Amino acid sequence: MTEAQGAIEELLPRVTADRPDIYETLLGALAHGEVWMLLWHGRPGDPDAQYGSVEVAGHGYAPAVTSPAELAASGWPRDHEVIGGRDIAAALYPDHWGLWLNPHTPGGGLGVPWADLRRIAGGLDRLPAGPLVITEPTAPAEPFYRRLADEARRTPVLRSLRRGWVRPAVGSAYLVIGLEVDDPGEAAESVRRMMARAVEAVPDGLAVATVAMADAYDPVALWLRARARPFYSAPTAS
Repeated sequence: MTEAQGAIEELLPRVTADRPDIYETLLGALAHGEVWMLLWHGRPGDPDAQYGSVEVAGHGYAPAVTSPAELAASGWPRDHEVIGGRDIAAALYPDHWGLWLNPHTPGGGLGVPWADLRRIAGGLDRLPAGPLVITEPTAPAEPFYRRLADEARRTPVLRSLRRGWVRPAVGSAYLVIGLEVDDPGEAAESVRRMMARAVEAVPDGLAVATVAMADAYDPVALWLRARARPFYSAPTAS
């Protein structure tokens, strides 16, 4: 058993709601390990192969086990597929499917929601640890907001700016700026330069991040679209 596999099996029974640090370590091990996906139809590599499914609280999960020993213990009578944790995360999250580990064990195993699979696929160090608490920002940063709006007026691809305060389960809270642009691909460099100029006005000690409003999977972008009114909107053409 590899070090990552050993870590997955050692950490799984230790995950509790009040220990997000252990859960975060488990996600890191899963990113570097493998899982044994339980196939409901077909064989590994078949174009019509289909993973099993579990529905919990209205959300779909694909069941998996974490080692050959757990596969034997599960008594699964059909075929299975061994796949890297990062690869299965990238395959499942776009369809809002999570991963349910060792459902045969006492207590029913552990579910990894699709939002955390997205973090595994995209990089745990790049995306905040959930569950996230997102609210309106209260930190005094008016000079920064004014600078952002001034820079936005000089950046034609930018359509609007929103803001929120994000408190991740692990790590420090930060101010997030939601960026709505005309063409995310074409706008990336001009928006990066705009933010580089604007951050000169960020108050000392205030952490700032950005999120693309076009990201249909980012929970921060989803919250901003639903709850935050733009503090800057580009003038509409008359």
